Amino acid sequence: QVQLVESGGGLVQAGGSLRLSCAASGRTFSIYSMGWFRQAPGEERDLVATIKWAGSTIDYADSVKGRFTISRDNAETMVYLQMNALKPDDTAVYYCYARLRGSSEPEYWGQGTQVTVSS
Repeated sequence: QVQLVESGGGLVQAGGSLRLSCAASGRTFSIYSMGWFRQAPGEERDLVATIKWAGSTIDYADSVKGRFTISRDNAETMVYLQMNALKPDDTAVYYCYARLRGSSEPEYWGQGTQVTVSS
């Protein structure tokens, strides 16, 4: 089991910045990758950014490239999402996830944190 706790969401004006944090605990030694998905009302949950634990390979959704930065702190088993130049289209609930080695998809999810960007 892996437990994920997110923090850092909120309300911000367009062009502003927010930083999301995700703290992992439990079987963290089995983590293959972590990252963030988001889900807007009436929409599917979409991948935003992901980082592999070995090698630090990073991927972003095209819609956030150049604006969002994912990073990690292995010692604290934390993952961060720095979001700059926010747009109203970024408004969504953001979910941290963890994928374990041997798994083909995310297995564990945080509770979600609301990000609202006003125009």
